[in-house]
Amino acid sequence: MLDTYKSDLEKSLENLKKELATLRVGRANPMIVENILVDAYGSKMPIKQMASITVPEARTILVQPWDKAAAKDIEKAIQAANIGINPVNEGAQIRLTVAPLTEESRKELTRSVGEKMEKTRIAVRQIRDKERDEIIKKEKNKEITEDDKFNLQKKLDEIVKEYNDKIKEISEKKEEEIMTI
Repeated sequence: MLDTYKSDLEKSLENLKKELATLRVGRANPMIVENILVDAYGSKMPIKQMASITVPEARTILVQPWDKAAAKDIEKAIQAANIGINPVNEGAQIRLTVAPLTEESRKELTRSVGEKMEKTRIAVRQIRDKERDEIIKKEKNKEITEDDKFNLQKKLDEIVKEYNDKIKEISEKKEEEIMTI
């Protein structure tokens, strides 16, 4: 019964990891740009479907479009995404140089991590509440006993605590990464 609930929790955790990976922390990370949507060929596509993205140096991201004509569209999309990095179009490739973070920008990123962590915790609570309502409904319909209800709710709370601990751990690692010079 709690298996579907666990898969929803895993999705929330994965979503947090993806969101935190897109934060610019002073080091080059291809995830910063790979999902930026580019308006090209009459539709919007993520950069990762139009180009290869590499990190040749610690502070450099290289975007090499498979179709050289799309380079200008990719450059415009990166500028419009407002990720704090100016793209340099070198014709066959686009170079992004990640500047080191200032103390102020580090604190701002840390706040952002906290906000993302809180949104994930809220999502976890909503999933827990939905599952708790389902347990109560099953008990009212006599599908499970009252003892089963209490056992399931206890198990549910333990799982939620475990996921909240994971969320906190992931966020603390990211904050440490941000604050490391």
